[in-house]
Amino acid sequence: MAQAAATSPGAIGFARDIVNLGKPRVTTLVIFTTATGIWLAPPNGATWTTTLSFLFATSLLVASANTLNCWVERKSDGLMHRTMDRPLPAGRLAPGVALVWGSVLGLLALVLLQLTSNTLTAALGSIALLTYVLVYTPLKRVSPAALYVGAVPGAIPPLMGWTFATGSLDTPGWFLFALLFIWQIPHFIAISVYLEEDYRRGGLQVLPVAHGSKAAWRQMIWTSAALLVVSLAAAALGIAGPVYLVVATLAGAVFVHGAWTGSKAPTAKAGRKVFAISILHLIAVVTALILDKI
Repeated sequence: MAQAAATSPGAIGFARDIVNLGKPRVTTLVIFTTATGIWLAPPNGATWTTTLSFLFATSLLVASANTLNCWVERKSDGLMHRTMDRPLPAGRLAPGVALVWGSVLGLLALVLLQLTSNTLTAALGSIALLTYVLVYTPLKRVSPAALYVGAVPGAIPPLMGWTFATGSLDTPGWFLFALLFIWQIPHFIAISVYLEEDYRRGGLQVLPVAHGSKAAWRQMIWTSAALLVVSLAAAALGIAGPVYLVVATLAGAVFVHGAWTGSKAPTAKAGRKVFAISILHLIAVVTALILDKI
């Protein structure tokens, strides 16, 4: 009886675990970038109700991808200190519950995307969901190339925001895709550096586990430098103005400097510092894009 009580939470605990499968903080960040795509696009006459419904559908899509990711990785999550208390490895939820819930969320999200946006946007959502769950997630146990594969679905949401507003794939939308794609590379390398031993325990072939810390830091440096170059392209393309240019230059320089100095003393603490810098970089750059249009 005591064991049943420990592993069978009440209604509030069950609801909390169901929500946590979707990784609310990650979902919030994705919605922020998706909304940026809408904001940068020309006015399309969509009502607030339609726009918020689209963002809600997108949040369901992200929650579905994260939930199904937790289902696939439940065994490796149980081996890692950072993730062993998640609902599935901790035994608070049955794997079947997560599988059904994640699948229902995904189907509902795709239907709502079609109803609230357009076929192109719904198709992009389908690509993001399927790539994340069926390609990226299992590939993490096989090759560090999963990092680049996973960056594709991670970069699609802001492009979806653009296509929701315009119905077409245009240069500004592709810029947002490129910005988010490249940003994810040094961001996730930084995570893998400071959690290297945890990933090793979980059997995940992240870059420092597969090729060593030096290779990881080298890629972190050149991809953060590439991010700086790509971010400045917004000004050259006429997507953003002087406010953005100043912020992107400073934020990008701080990111590159953090990766460079961290490589000189490549510790887990240094990796965590670059991870924090990467989050601040994204918030600063995206906020500057938004403010530059006001």
